[in-house]
Amino acid sequence: QVQLVESGGGLVQPGGSLRLSCVVSGTVFTIYNMAWHRQAPGKERELVASITTGSWTNYADSVKGRFTISRDNAKNTVYLRMNSLKPEDTAVYYCNANRRYIGREYDYWGQGTQVTVSS
Repeated sequence: QVQLVESGGGLVQPGGSLRLSCVVSGTVFTIYNMAWHRQAPGKERELVASITTGSWTNYADSVKGRFTISRDNAKNTVYLRMNSLKPEDTAVYYCNANRRYIGREYDYWGQGTQVTVSS
């Protein structure tokens, strides 16, 4: 059974930093591309950042230069370092593991962690 467990969310002032972590269990972590998505109240879920099995990264324009995604294959963990946080970054952040293999897509999600940016 594949499980993704996020941690590290919380309340932070504008301009502050947080680091989110997502630990993956029940599968071989290294074969999955990983991503962080977020969903703000009243808005659709959006991709924030992704990292491939080869550690290629991609970011939403709104977070480029402020957020950094990374992975530690020895710890089955993906991270999202968030700097210079803005109130508009407030959302529930979800970890995602995905891969395609022989025409089938494998897609797993964590339960989410709340990030609130407010003074």
